[in-house]
Amino acid sequence: MNATTISHPSLLAVRRLPRSQRALLGAMVLLALATLVLGVLLGLGTALSRAGLLPMDPEGGYRLLTGHGAAVFFYWLYLGQGALLLALVATETRPQPLLALSWLGWTGLGAVAAGLAFGFVGAASGTPLLYDGTPELARTDPAAALPFYLGYLLLGLGLAAIALTALATALAGKRETGGAEWSAPGFGAVAWAGLLLVSAIAMLAVFTPPALWSAGLAAEPFDHATRWHLLFHNLHYLPLMGTVLVWYVLVRELTGVTSSFGGRFSKLVFSLYLVFVPPTSLYHMFLEPGLAPSIRVLGSILSLFVGVPTVAVFLLLTISLEQHARAQGARGLLGWLKRLPWHEPAMTALGMAVVNLALGGTFAFVLIQEKLAPLLSDTFFVPGYFHLLTVGTVSLTLLGAFTRLAPALAGAGLAARSWLRRLPWLVSPALWVFAFAGVAAGLQGLPRRVMDAGYDAGAPTSWAVLTTILALAGVVMAAGLLAYAATLAATWLRRSLASREVTAMPSAPGGPLVAAWSGPAAVLVLLLAMYVATAVAFELMQALPITAAGAAGH
Repeated sequence: MNATTISHPSLLAVRRLPRSQRALLGAMVLLALATLVLGVLLGLGTALSRAGLLPMDPEGGYRLLTGHGAAVFFYWLYLGQGALLLALVATETRPQPLLALSWLGWTGLGAVAAGLAFGFVGAASGTPLLYDGTPELARTDPAAALPFYLGYLLLGLGLAAIALTALATALAGKRETGGAEWSAPGFGAVAWAGLLLVSAIAMLAVFTPPALWSAGLAAEPFDHATRWHLLFHNLHYLPLMGTVLVWYVLVRELTGVTSSFGGRFSKLVFSLYLVFVPPTSLYHMFLEPGLAPSIRVLGSILSLFVGVPTVAVFLLLTISLEQHARAQGARGLLGWLKRLPWHEPAMTALGMAVVNLALGGTFAFVLIQEKLAPLLSDTFFVPGYFHLLTVGTVSLTLLGAFTRLAPALAGAGLAARSWLRRLPWLVSPALWVFAFAGVAAGLQGLPRRVMDAGYDAGAPTSWAVLTTILALAGVVMAAGLLAYAATLAATWLRRSLASREVTAMPSAPGGPLVAAWSGPAAVLVLLLAMYVATAVAFELMQALPITAAGAAGH
């Protein structure tokens, strides 16, 4: 690979942070893992309740669903991202890792923790609003919804503080090194922090009006759905941006391989998220009544570009890895894969995350089709495919990165390394069963936000079978995730330092680049799979006896 004099951020280098700053990152990781455990348990309860395996009244089921969505999608994913973001910027460029304005990071963590407490008080006591907090559901008792909205406002303030800490750290590092150039992942981390700050401000803009209304200080907001669509779009793709950036860092740490295309090209790829993600939010509004046909057409066209940045990073990494391995003597179509360090827990997590992203991306492409969105968006198709992204892609990547970050922060050896290496192979197959059962149920019209879909024995028999499969797959998936969280948390209980050194491939010899076709071939297969999945979805939806439009929102 191309040599470079630019320092790269490293998850392992956080062990050289001051003790108080390691404590900050460690607290973020542990709170993130705690919210993951909470969200997984609530999600498991929801799945069992829907299948009739856990007797519960509908309101109790909706409380579980609200808590599950908020805990996993908002608190787990964003606390986990925040910890990794600060770790990357603290170790970028400067020889001695250091966070600037670490007090602001502590303030942000405190605000997020308080938001988590307020949010769950609101979910447990007031009307369950689901994770988008629709004010219409709280009209009978607006005041009871105030804690839930305060939770989101505190979360937004906390994320803004964490993002500002990251930006201040990156700028301080550049100043201390006399304006040294950011590395490609360092540049990506700065862009990630900027998009996180924008998303945090958007969260405040979305949930301030309903909070004022629930406090009796303003009229009910009637544009909440539109504001939510814009926020949700950022919150949907911001974790993917963080995910591929972490892939980039992990590949270098685990294999010693950097991009064959050079740092500038990598920076251009990371900047594509800022170019393509904001304008593609229109497809979330396909379900809004009265949307102009021209906007629908524009949304359909723009939706085709939403996956461009992620696919570009995938190609960059796979081509670089394959070229390096083939230069070292790898043979056969997929022989280069055998040379990857699969003994590392982070590597198995990354590998399964890539597979899950391909599956999730295939079904996501089906959902963003303008003709299919009204038919599928209020069915179980959405949680079926979405778990492939939130659990199988983003969560596995965060957990894989934590297998590197946690030992460095705790100053201890990674607990149960061999077990952690195998857990992605347990979680992912269970996730595939869950996802395919959910997609199949959605294509048969099973609603996603109805706790009892039996309809007095009038529902199709297949719905009951599929919800049972979903629950059983959820049990296995939950067990794997809970084991992941518990094992990572146990790292702090170990006293002896036993961390292994990074396993790296030897540097590639100089000379012309070796041809690498696996990445481009995989993208072609993905495009074919998207086409086939869309065609099948059209045929199955046309065969349904009743055509119904989904509710607005995701």
